[in-house]
Amino acid sequence: MTEKRAEVGIFGGSGFYSFIEDIEEVSIETPYGAPSDKVAIGEVAGTRVAFLPRHGRDHQYPPHMINYRANIYAMKSLGVEQIIGPCASGSLQPEIKPGTFVILDQFIDRTSGRKDTFYDGPVTTHVSSAEPYCKAMRNVAYETASELGIPATNGGTVVVIQGPRFSTHAESKWFSSMGWEVINMTQYPEAYLARELEMCYLSIALITDYDVGLEGVPEIPPVSHEEVVKVFMENNDKLRDLLIALVPKLPEVRDCDCYNALEGARIT
Repeated sequence: MTEKRAEVGIFGGSGFYSFIEDIEEVSIETPYGAPSDKVAIGEVAGTRVAFLPRHGRDHQYPPHMINYRANIYAMKSLGVEQIIGPCASGSLQPEIKPGTFVILDQFIDRTSGRKDTFYDGPVTTHVSSAEPYCKAMRNVAYETASELGIPATNGGTVVVIQGPRFSTHAESKWFSSMGWEVINMTQYPEAYLARELEMCYLSIALITDYDVGLEGVPEIPPVSHEEVVKVFMENNDKLRDLLIALVPKLPEVRDCDCYNALEGARIT
């Protein structure tokens, strides 16, 4: 399955093409259909990187229509062992401000109907998702953000909603009251599928808004698509700087639990 052409994979928007050097674009066929786009392979600070726009180059795939299995499988087929999946997200807590980054450590799945496993039989496989984000990658990301002076939180729970609609006031009030920090539409099943294939996965949530506002904080208005795009574009350079500095610092030898996630997971 694997052809070692890249060490690190990155999912993100088309703006990230600009920091990959000597790009070669390749089409990948997978047993799960086509990925969101061609994969761009090149170098970032001497490290071979595979880049795939999660929503397609023209942002043609909304969150609930992304072929997450094909995207993850394509990365695995290129030999990728570590994936960085930055994502635009809303804040559910007043202290998590737009323009800051949250390095996620947990997710809550509120999606429905998404293809979310590679293991449909005949061998029953239960892969643990207790720690869905690679701790080693998270620590390096936080240290790198601190060195660059980028405001970031090391740890945070993202509640993943189906989309494409935003939350109601009642839903957002519930999510906030549970203490969850971030809301997003793409982290599930992307993070879990990487774990199923024993890949390390890191997500850096770029906070673009306050969801539908915040219940009890009337001066914070509901989210709009225009505001999300505005804040994301303002912080795109900051995210690129972080990724360029982060990639060469990732562990060359994986000593985390991600690489052996299938141990004890199969019932035979």
